[in-house]
Order: sequence, then structure tokens, then C-alpha cells
Amino acid sequence: MGVQIGFVGTRFAGTDGVSLESAKWAQVLWDHRHVSHWYSGLSDRDHDTSMVVPHAYFGHPDIEWINRRAFGTRTRTPDVTRRIYALADYLKGTLYEFTRRYDLDLLIVQNALCIPMNLPLGIALTHFIAETGFPTIAHHHDFYWERDRFSVSAVTDMLWMAFPPALPQIQNVTINSFAQEDLAHRRGVSSILVPNVLDFETEPPEPDDYARGFRKSIGMDDDDILFLQPTRVVPRKGIEHAIALVAALKNDKCKLVISHASGDEGNEYLGALRDLAESSGVHLLLCDQQVGDKRGENEDGSRIYTLADAYSQADFITYPSLYEGFGNALLEAFYFRKPVLVNRYSIYVADIEPKGAKVITMQGYLTKDVVSKVERIIQDHEYREAMVDFNYEIGKAFFSYSVLRRKLRALVTNFTGQDNL
Repeated sequence: MGVQIGFVGTRFAGTDGVSLESAKWAQVLWDHRHVSHWYSGLSDRDHDTSMVVPHAYFGHPDIEWINRRAFGTRTRTPDVTRRIYALADYLKGTLYEFTRRYDLDLLIVQNALCIPMNLPLGIALTHFIAETGFPTIAHHHDFYWERDRFSVSAVTDMLWMAFPPALPQIQNVTINSFAQEDLAHRRGVSSILVPNVLDFETEPPEPDDYARGFRKSIGMDDDDILFLQPTRVVPRKGIEHAIALVAALKNDKCKLVISHASGDEGNEYLGALRDLAESSGVHLLLCDQQVGDKRGENEDGSRIYTLADAYSQADFITYPSLYEGFGNALLEAFYFRKPVLVNRYSIYVADIEPKGAKVITMQGYLTKDVVSKVERIIQDHEYREAMVDFNYEIGKAFFSYSVLRRKLRALVTNFTGQDNL
């Protein structure tokens, strides 16, 4: 008999890492008759199994009002405290309703108890779990102490209470070994390490005519060399290094394509990147309007492609991030059999590099050796194919759904006694 599971987060929509990983968890659970339901402030999940509460979304005006007064300062006014706890109490009531509506057996909280994008939601969850003893898995993708914007805070008391709370009813899950060690050191809380995964047991489909139209749609020629930066435009992605790489290749056929928009961190960085690309003679294309969750059309009739379509048409993946919680784009490069440049961010060094993947690496800056290796990959088809095929097998061995299935079996069995994963 399946377990009724409630996923809780600020947003389950789009192609952000939390939304993608939660969908993978739900798919593996559904394969074994466990039914998933969704609670969030923004959702693209099935309406019949979802409860959308606008104040649970970090982009709600009331939550943004709180965040402006909670971070970047050391003190808060009484009205800020009142607003936070009033909204937390309201959200707690909706959590009670969510669990009753779907007769839930288990909650899986996605990132809402580790990064304070929505303070009232984290507090509401903490109070709800403490009051009910509800069995909960807290899946942590990003901790607040990993982000500079949360380093100066007027809500330190709340962060210590709820991000994450040290409650016996919660099984904490981290996505990398550094986060696992940090959580133990900072909170005295143990966790299970569950890496991000992809379905490496299922080969990606061959690109169809629709996917092959991606290049023309974004203004590229068939013989152009497409360097894909498959990330949001935020400073920690280090996209200036991708621009520097394309500039160093000194090949007018090399074009840099960014798949995602700026997100929630403003457009100043994008402006700086555009200026850098122009001064470096690099053809930079921002394709967030052409890349979406699913195929379709924009209001002007132009086609919308999926990220998988973009990967299928790419010749090389740039991933020069300064910091990542894990590195979904790196796994995607392995999955779609594309060569990739990686800046050796800490989680890559600790959790991915030891697996033996064959990638081009840089250590915070480009060198002539890095550029020459990229040139070889572009020119040597056999060398490139051997590299990407090897990386696919690495992904299959260490970052596949079978790995996730083993981890989830232990987690679900621990709370429910059912071992059918």
C-alpha cells in the first residue's frame, strides 16, 4: 500500500534545482505507489494534488517586505516581528489543512527549512512539526550561511530556531558532503547524504526536427559552434569566464548561449556580462525567452524549446561556477553526452571529481592549457566521443535514479515501515 506524501516548498515551478529534484523524488516514489501532493506558493504541478498558498511564495509582496527589513541590518522593529509571526501563524493553519485534505502520512520539505527565502513559512513548518510530531524529511539544497546576502541579519533568533530546527521528528537530508559536515558542526544535527540525480538508466532521445530548429530560432547558423551556459544569470555562476573562454578561442563561429534569465538577483550582472562580451568581441545570446519548461509558442508566435532541446544542439557546455550546492548542469552535460568546462568549485572537488569524470577544469582562472584542451575537443571528434561516453557511465554508476531509489527506500521505511521501493 502506498504512502501519502506531501511536498512542501516555496515554489514548485520551472527549472530551478529544487523544483527539478523534487519532481525526480516524486517520480521515483510514484513508481512504487507512493502518492505525492504539493504545497507551495507557486506551482505547475497537477491541480488536483496541489494546494497553492500565495504567501508561501518568496516573491509575494508581503514576504519581500519582510526580507527587505530582515537582512542587511542588525535590528528589526516590532512591526516586522509582528508581521513575521502573524504570517507564520496563518501559514501554519494552511499546513494543518494540507495534511488533513490529503490524509498525509509524511512531509518532505524542499529547502524551506534551510534557506530563509520565506521566514514565515520556515517558522510555520517548525511550529507545525513541533506541535504535531508529524514525520518529516527535510531536503536541504542551500543553507543560509552559504549565501552572502543572509550574512547580516536582524532575525538571527529565527534562523537558529527554524533554519533548520533541531527536532526529533525531522530526518535531515543534505545534497553534498560539505553541507552534511556544516550542519553537524553548526547545529549538532546529523543528516543523510543524497546527491542530485538524473535518469541515466534511460538514454536521452535523439533530437527531432523541432529540437534541430533551436539554432535557427536563436539566430545561429548550422556550422556555428554553440557554447551553452545552462544556468541563471547570477554572479556565482562565473559567466565572465565563459565569455573569456570564447574570446580566447578567436573563432567567429563560436557563440555563447545563456539559457536562463537573471532570476531574483537583479539585472546588473547581466548588463556587465553584455558589456564584457561586446568589448571582447564575443557573440552572446540570452535565450531565456526561447527556453522554457515545455515546448510551445511565445505571444509573437516564436517557438519555445525545452532545456533538453538546447542541450541536444550544444557543442560544448560551460560551467565555470564559483559555488554550487551540487551541480545539476554538470550532470546534465554528462547525461546529454556533451563536453564541459568546470571551474573546480568545492562541491565538485569533494563529491564529483573523485568519481573520475573526464572534464576540462580550471582553477579560478583560464590558462592557455585550458583553451588548447577546449580547442582539441572541438576539433577531435573521436576524442570528444570517448570523453562524453565515459562521463555518461560515471553518471549511471553514481548519480542515477537507482542511487536515489536506494536512499529513499531507507528514508521512507524509517518513517512508515513500508519497504517497497
